[in-house]
Amino acid sequence: MSRASSAASESLPPGQLVALTIALSLAVFMNALDVSIANVSVPNISGDLGVSSQHGTWIITSFAAARAILLPITGWMARRVGELRLFVWSTLAFTAFSLLCGLAWSFPVLVAARALQGMAAGPVMPLSQSLLLANFPRHRHGFANGIWAMMIVVGPVLGPILGGWITDNYHWPWIFNLNVPIGVVAALVTWLLLRDRMPARGHDRTPIDLVGLALLATGVVALQTLFDQGNDDAWFSSPFIVGCGLVALVAFAFLLVWELTDEHPVVDLALFARRNFLVATIAITFGYMAYFGGIVVLPLWLQNDFGYTATWAGITTASLGIGAVLFSPIAGRLTDRFDPRLLVTFGFLLFAVLSFAKADANPQITFERLFLTRLPWGVGSACFLIPLLTLSTAGLPPDRVAAASGLFNFMRLLAMSFGTSLSQTVWDRRLDLHDHHLTSQLAAHGPNVERWWAQARQAGLSHEQAMAELSATISHQSALLGLNDAYWLAGWLFIGLTALIWFARPAE
Repeated sequence: MSRASSAASESLPPGQLVALTIALSLAVFMNALDVSIANVSVPNISGDLGVSSQHGTWIITSFAAARAILLPITGWMARRVGELRLFVWSTLAFTAFSLLCGLAWSFPVLVAARALQGMAAGPVMPLSQSLLLANFPRHRHGFANGIWAMMIVVGPVLGPILGGWITDNYHWPWIFNLNVPIGVVAALVTWLLLRDRMPARGHDRTPIDLVGLALLATGVVALQTLFDQGNDDAWFSSPFIVGCGLVALVAFAFLLVWELTDEHPVVDLALFARRNFLVATIAITFGYMAYFGGIVVLPLWLQNDFGYTATWAGITTASLGIGAVLFSPIAGRLTDRFDPRLLVTFGFLLFAVLSFAKADANPQITFERLFLTRLPWGVGSACFLIPLLTLSTAGLPPDRVAAASGLFNFMRLLAMSFGTSLSQTVWDRRLDLHDHHLTSQLAAHGPNVERWWAQARQAGLSHEQAMAELSATISHQSALLGLNDAYWLAGWLFIGLTALIWFARPAE
């Protein structure tokens, strides 16, 4: 038995296990933070580098697409070069490209650096989970997943707040430079703790599936562009969006056929033959789509119709991060002791109840109510994300955990992009419908309308001023009703998912 193999068979001392957990959590947090930290800074970055805000969104798209491409092939890369080596290399590369983002002297350089940063980020998340589980006792895997999931929930929530604060008080390059000390510490501590416990190199010399990788990259880039630009370009009324949709459809169709027949597929589709992985992946895809959609539309409504600044809108939403931080370790422990399906059911039902409660918002809603009613969201997210992570990898041999985690997180990130776009589209469509309905009632000159005109005349408003005030009132009310409709849709989706989860087995 080799020195590494012998060491790996022994448990880490408690102090070293805590240090490893902190180091891996820092890497996950840094990765998750960069999903959203640049979002609120796009106008500032675009202005400094001389491009429009619409073009500035490529800062976000390039990162998301590049990361999504690398996620599903993490398993192959890990088998090729070794999990520990790949994690350390990826973390250091992510750190270096973050520094390049902060030093970017032109917009093309920044977009290229963000794409490279995204490629480096791809393997970090699944490998951090795989390394964590490999060094925790089997009976504490739920707790380990709880710590890991806490970071991926909190990171995207804190990103806009931290990004806005840094941009307002310092300068936008610091949103990227922030990663440098975090990345160096995470990589160094992980390497020092695990270099004698993990194999130095991978054992698999299977060639890369270049055709599958090209099809995957083409499909992801087309789909990510469709999600990012679809709502602004009126979706499929735009030839460009139609083209993106067709490219994505053809690429993924060919990818499916190719991967099922290729001897060495780049994506391990055989994982979907495992019932628990299939159910957990479907549940996380639709659950995360509804969950993240709810995170997106509320800050937009607060800024557009309530006069909130970006920072205060972010603070309102961030209260769910408090619940996630406090409850994720608890949910992890509960996952170790109880049937994960029970926790997922509780999480989905809690989100359904909270979504229906949100669907009763009114113009008099206060910051305190908004903030406090978001707190249980963190509990709900911990209760469905952590058990689903456990279900997705249950019964898998250690050398397939990285591949499963990569594919699972690929679908989660895809759901996040789709949920962001779909929630805004549903809101816009329902807003237009309610605006049309309210305007038609106005044209009917009912008693409520006559009473309003009388009050406007008593207030001394001219006809033009009264019309402008009435138009603004209808617009705000339509936005509120559209928001409520979006939350109703999310609530019913969560109820449907509670039935799906019981198709999984309790354990494998």
